[in-house]
Amino acid sequence: MAASLVRMIADGRLPAAIARSLGRLAQGYFLSVALGVPLGLLIAQLPRFRQVVRPLVMGLQALPSITWLPLAILWFGLSDAAIVFVVVMGSLLAIAIASEGAVQQMNPLLSMQARALGVEGFRYYSGVLLPGAFPGIVTGLKLGWSFAWRALMAGELLFVSGGLGQLLHVGRELLDLSQVMAVMLGIIAVGVAVDRLLFETLELRVRRRWGLLAPS
Repeated sequence: MAASLVRMIADGRLPAAIARSLGRLAQGYFLSVALGVPLGLLIAQLPRFRQVVRPLVMGLQALPSITWLPLAILWFGLSDAAIVFVVVMGSLLAIAIASEGAVQQMNPLLSMQARALGVEGFRYYSGVLLPGAFPGIVTGLKLGWSFAWRALMAGELLFVSGGLGQLLHVGRELLDLSQVMAVMLGIIAVGVAVDRLLFETLELRVRRRWGLLAPS
């Protein structure tokens, strides 16, 4: 496994595959955040909207992300767009549900005081609701990332895509166990690196900024 890992790094296959996969992940994940957070806030704040949309969101969330791939291929063909669509559907709903939960867990006094002071509309959402729910939203973003990463690997496995999933597929087709294990190690390394360097750092800063850390 170690020899295969070194060989793929030396010939550039593994770095190129990681870059390709992360590019797709970034597109799908940032789109999921841009859609999922506002959707979660709307579900939390608008009772009629919640009654209609929340059951649909919860039902769709029960679908494994890979089940979206046949639909994505019918719509977008065998393209990067199909994989990005699977990533979006794998993470958007989780982010929306987490964002709704973050609003529900806010201290109700914040909303009561804001309304007593006449803070409404955009000022309320940008100055009270979003900051108050932000620690919970960050946790949801971390959860959404993990769903997006899994959805990406599942999508890339099913057709030639130039990413980490394709390297796994090639290793399987060649019955090359060492390549398969080496690529799996690369996937784990990337996942741990993003989690530790990005999300744990962000969570720590947010919790410190919001006074949620226990005194040391």
